[in-house]
Amino acid sequence: MALGLGLGMALGIALPLMAAPAWASDDGHSDGGHAEEPHAPTPTGDVFVAGSVCEAHELRALAAEKPSMTIEIPPEFAGQWPSRSACESARLAWDPEAPGPIQPIPFSHKHHAGEFGIDCQYCHSGTDRSPAAGVPSVELCMGCHAQFPASYDEIEGIRILKEHWEERKPIEWIQIHRLPEHVQFRHNRHIQAGVECQTCHGPVEKLDKLYLVPDEHWKYGVPVQKMEMGWCLNCHRDNDNQASIDCTRCHY
Repeated sequence: MALGLGLGMALGIALPLMAAPAWASDDGHSDGGHAEEPHAPTPTGDVFVAGSVCEAHELRALAAEKPSMTIEIPPEFAGQWPSRSACESARLAWDPEAPGPIQPIPFSHKHHAGEFGIDCQYCHSGTDRSPAAGVPSVELCMGCHAQFPASYDEIEGIRILKEHWEERKPIEWIQIHRLPEHVQFRHNRHIQAGVECQTCHGPVEKLDKLYLVPDEHWKYGVPVQKMEMGWCLNCHRDNDNQASIDCTRCHY
């Protein structure tokens, strides 16, 4: 039984599940792989025993809230790495209940761009020079993660990343945004004009799991709250931007 169920039932409180979800996209298709079940904390009498570093973090936090709770942290799980925030961000990035597809790796923009302040163009390099946004290579990811303690391998996403590196294969990310073929959008022109990534992509540094904003608000027959025509025109019409709204600016 996972941490959120076993411990939550015993204490009479609601806890998040620590298990990573199965490999599946929003449309229900699976690539055949699956996430392994975590070692859940084992209650021995009134003692709750951590089965991983991530569970040890959660048990300590719960024990701080409930002083009467007795916990046991085995020596092999008593370290501080992976950090609690890393454990939590990986879990939330693979939350099947959250909007958006399950990606091959539970990558959290909130953890990387938010908590650690990594600049968007460090990972999406060349976006200021290329019409298309760059996607980080496995080599770029490993440039950081190769420096991390081996204990981070407890997080399944880290193990998957290292497998890709060892097998020299790219990560097949599921695309979130795609404009129609008749629309020509150049990232470099917008970046060079000082447009922030968040202007179009939203506050990604606050999101663990990325998703596509639905068509919820229409005006003049076009959606104006996502990256489609009415939404783009509203930005181009802004006097501060001084951007053309000529049809051939985007359709050529």
